[in-house]
Amino acid sequence: MDDDDDIKRLRRQLAELKSAHRDLDDVIAHIGETAPFDQIQVKRLKKRKLKLKDQIAQIESRLLPDIIA
Repeated sequence: MDDDDDIKRLRRQLAELKSAHRDLDDVIAHIGETAPFDQIQVKRLKKRKLKLKDQIAQIESRLLPDIIA
């Protein structure tokens, strides 16, 4: 696989992760609007959201070229 294919794959994966992250935002907000809400479920969703954020940051750092200071 050449670099262009790898970059395209990473960008596609990045878009999917960002979409999933936004979806979790919506789900968490919707759950928070209902009373009473399941705090354990919200905690699990927030934990998943943090994992997605870490994966997004990792892919973004791979896509950015190294900057020599």
